[in-house]
Amino acid sequence: MIAASFVSRKVTVSRTLIKICGITSADDALAACNAGADALGLVFYEPSPRGIRVQQARDIVAAIPPFVTVVALFVDESAAVIDRILEQVAVDCIQFHGSESAAFCEQFGRPYLKALRVRPGQDIAAACQRYPGARAVLLDSWQPDLPGGTGTTFDWGLAPARLARPLVLAGGLNDSNVGAAIRALAPAGVDVSGGVERAPGQKDIPKMSRFIAAVRAADLSDGAVQ
Repeated sequence: MIAASFVSRKVTVSRTLIKICGITSADDALAACNAGADALGLVFYEPSPRGIRVQQARDIVAAIPPFVTVVALFVDESAAVIDRILEQVAVDCIQFHGSESAAFCEQFGRPYLKALRVRPGQDIAAACQRYPGARAVLLDSWQPDLPGGTGTTFDWGLAPARLARPLVLAGGLNDSNVGAAIRALAPAGVDVSGGVERAPGQKDIPKMSRFIAAVRAADLSDGAVQ
């Protein structure tokens, strides 16, 4: 179950890739795929309201059609736990959303995304260069003691015009602002969770459809080909 364009070494597709994160059920996974998602995020972080266990993840993955990327999200988890989950769940890509080093991220032999939480004064370009093996860098909002799922945007003006790795944009995205985000930053991909939910961990099908339609409309306005 892999969309080669989402985890390839060079992101060269002419449309913005879409990852819907925080999937907690097979029904939500299928709905996201049917709406047009390129990738689904499974959160293996117990404090999160979107956190899931191994059997739950296996049930979700079994329902996902081919050519949709399965991304496993971890936050400063131990290597032993990550290895155990990778042995039991068919994962295409790992997303590291904590303070993991490049050496830590690369030991699992899987394509990976590295999340960076954006705040004023941070040298994002330098931080990005510390992860040369990452398939992409995901920029997310920063809040103390909350590694992700903040539901808030960050100042997109803080993102450098050029980064060493492809950019996936996250942080408070929804169908009302994702078009502006794409026009501002032209990211390789966008990542949404709370912006397509009716409650934490419960996806809303109309919201997912509107979000994906907004992304495709922005692509067309920029001359991208679906």
